[in-house]
Amino acid sequence: MFSQVYYLLRSKADGSYLVARSGDRPSADKNTQYLLMFNESFDALSYLNTHGFDVRESFAVETISGNQLGNLLQRWGFKGVGIVQDPLLPKVDFLAKN
Repeated sequence: MFSQVYYLLRSKADGSYLVARSGDRPSADKNTQYLLMFNESFDALSYLNTHGFDVRESFAVETISGNQLGNLLQRWGFKGVGIVQDPLLPKVDFLAKN
């Protein structure tokens, strides 16, 4: 996981990352948010085209290496990551940080 490169979707408007939230109600609390990551840039774009067609121009694809991931999660206070395995369904594997 540390040597791999991941692709994130980041808002051009406010710099926030695309996340998945745990729980029944949407919350702005970062402790309930999982950072969505993609294995390929085209997977991130496919996800946007399929599930966010009307907002796809508002996001940019950003790369991050696995060794930078811990610092990003800590800085933003995310609960963990959601690695999107299939952007069309979508199938997401969630991993919570310690």
